[in-house]
Amino acid sequence: MPKHIFFLLLLLGVAFSLPAQLTEQQAYKLSQMPLHCIEQEWPNKTSHMSDGPDDHRMMPSELHPAFYGCLDWHSSVHGHWMLVKVLKLFPEIENKDSIETLLRNTFTEENMQGEAAYFSAYTGSRTFERTYGWAWLLKLDEELMKWDHPMAEEWHEAMQPLTQKIVELWQDYLPKQTYANRTGVHPNTAFGLAFALDWARATGNKTFENQLVNKAIRFYLGNKAMPSHLEPDASDFFSPSLLAADLMRRILPQDEFVRWIDAYFTEEGLTNLLTSPVVSDRSDYQIVHLDGLSLSRAWCMKGIASHLPADHRLKTLFTTTAKRYIESTLPVINESYGGSHWLASFALYALHFNF
Repeated sequence: MPKHIFFLLLLLGVAFSLPAQLTEQQAYKLSQMPLHCIEQEWPNKTSHMSDGPDDHRMMPSELHPAFYGCLDWHSSVHGHWMLVKVLKLFPEIENKDSIETLLRNTFTEENMQGEAAYFSAYTGSRTFERTYGWAWLLKLDEELMKWDHPMAEEWHEAMQPLTQKIVELWQDYLPKQTYANRTGVHPNTAFGLAFALDWARATGNKTFENQLVNKAIRFYLGNKAMPSHLEPDASDFFSPSLLAADLMRRILPQDEFVRWIDAYFTEEGLTNLLTSPVVSDRSDYQIVHLDGLSLSRAWCMKGIASHLPADHRLKTLFTTTAKRYIESTLPVINESYGGSHWLASFALYALHFNF
């Protein structure tokens, strides 16, 4: 990045040093999106590998009794996470009764046992939603565990057959995972490791935590001069380079992280990461992924900035850019079902996640 551009952005950041903040009105509008689609079964993208001529005829709600709506399993899962988070932040929000009713219908012992059973019932089900959906499932479990709502303990307990199944599958997979997935979509390894690490630390699961940290160090500690200038691909909703940095800030002490990140980003790559993605058609279910990219870039930048010293050149720059990404993307996330069935969760995470 040319120095004059960098310092101009830095000066602009002085006036906008705080990231966008979530208001109750925003939370209400965002929560209406998953409320609308969690019980909407169609259209649906099941990603189910059929074992024969009979099971491919099964309804999504038969395969997944809890998480069948919002187009696909993972969007339903993080839609539930979002509703839990909204109620935690705003206990008297206008639509609280609707949210509580929906959560009560989802978090039943029968539903969760059915969800857990799916992951061993079919030929391909042990790899179903690995690791994007797994990560959001653990984030949902973590949110329920930390909530003092009268029903949270019961709902969290109901989730345990599914949660423990996911942890079992993940611990089985980690020793076999030879390479990181560095794409900008669902299988990205850094995203999964980051959310799983949050869960492992919140629950005190040291064995799982050590497995995750060791894998992260193996995959990312030696990374230098990442080609961020080549991002994004045509339907990315993640920045692979930012996700890895957001993971490593969870692992490295600040002084080590500073040395790591100073060697990690190139000037050309930084210039590209500060440039807003162009979303040419929000009715296209793949192109609209790029709105998610703006929001995930924002939360990664906020997370990275939180682990940098006050005088580091990226701290204000990333904080300012995150605010810009959030504010430019919020008005457009409900323009089509291709975005509205999932983008509200990304928006909430970018707005309010506590680093």
